[in-house]
Amino acid sequence: MSLREAVRIALRGLRAHRLRSVLTMLGIIIGVAAVIFLVAIGNGVQSSVNAKVQPLANLITIVPSTGNVPGGGPPKDLIDDDVTALRKQVPDAAAVIPAATGQALAETDTTQFRAAVIGSTDQWLAVSNRDLQVGSFFDEAQVRSIARVVVIGPTVASTLFGDAEGALSQTVRVNHQTFRVIGVMQSVGEPGDNDVVMPLDTARRYVFGGGDKLNQIIVQATQAAAVPAAEQDVIRTLSDRHRIQDPAKRDFEVQSLRSRLDTFNQILQLLTLFTASVAAISLFVGAIGVLNIMLVSVTERTREIGIRKAIGATRRAILQQFLIESVVLAGLGGIIGVGVGVGLSVLGAAIAPSFGSTVGTFAPAVSISSVLLSFGISLVIGLVAGGYPANRAARLRPVEALRYE
Repeated sequence: MSLREAVRIALRGLRAHRLRSVLTMLGIIIGVAAVIFLVAIGNGVQSSVNAKVQPLANLITIVPSTGNVPGGGPPKDLIDDDVTALRKQVPDAAAVIPAATGQALAETDTTQFRAAVIGSTDQWLAVSNRDLQVGSFFDEAQVRSIARVVVIGPTVASTLFGDAEGALSQTVRVNHQTFRVIGVMQSVGEPGDNDVVMPLDTARRYVFGGGDKLNQIIVQATQAAAVPAAEQDVIRTLSDRHRIQDPAKRDFEVQSLRSRLDTFNQILQLLTLFTASVAAISLFVGAIGVLNIMLVSVTERTREIGIRKAIGATRRAILQQFLIESVVLAGLGGIIGVGVGVGLSVLGAAIAPSFGSTVGTFAPAVSISSVLLSFGISLVIGLVAGGYPANRAARLRPVEALRYE
């Protein structure tokens, strides 16, 4: 019997018992679809998080250590000269942004709000990956002239002025000093929506009481891959300036999102693998279904096997036929499962934007490897689960098979 003829006979057998075939394939369909869809969800979550965090992955944040250095005097403050040194001695730094931060009361004649005040340069908005909802950000000329202008977060705008449009060009008092609102930033969630940003020297003169002290320095590396080298240069430069020889006694902390993002991706990959493995349990259930139905098929067709052997069919031909039937059954289930899994992923990507900005950037991403792997497993199930019944059928003696009722 040719392979083509064996496949044709297998398909004819499936059509003859449609309901039984569908129920047998159901476990494989669910398993394959679940593996593809869950892997697609994991890929989508990872891509969505990376898209949001990646613009910040090349940022290195430097903040003073809290408390005194063990065994030494009080820690040195971060100052403007540190910024100058970093700009000169960190070749992988595309920008070095100083910032003075603190809490202050922002108020109008009728409303008050406890805001986070940030004094920085005109590059702060771009480096922090923030966007404007209305208005404009202060420019270099306003930074140099110590202009009394502010750009506020959406929560500050809605609390003090009702909405972003209403806040534009209005005046607000911060630390009892009057400033003009020139822009309102888009929402990024708490606590960023509570920010009030102004030029660095403006914040020092009118809010923080002067001096050259900084609460934060942001170093933007030329690219994410350059973060480790830039981080080492930052540590070396500041350690030299602060005369620190023991790393345990540093009076500053260096933080970056790159390592955290890599760790998160590793954890997410493990979770995706775990959920896909749980879904693959249904493939095991499907394998039992295929084994069961093939055993039933061998029992039902015992006399047929006896007749075929009596007229010259070889053991190999019988084994081949039942193996092909098992593989066709599992393979069809795998193909349908692939279609269902890909369809659910496409449907999820289509309806995700309707849930708003929370999941608007999320879209399940089908992985070719998950499709090939799950379909390959379905074929292996056909071979393994059909192997024992096929071998049992091939070993039947013609005389015993013909006597079977």
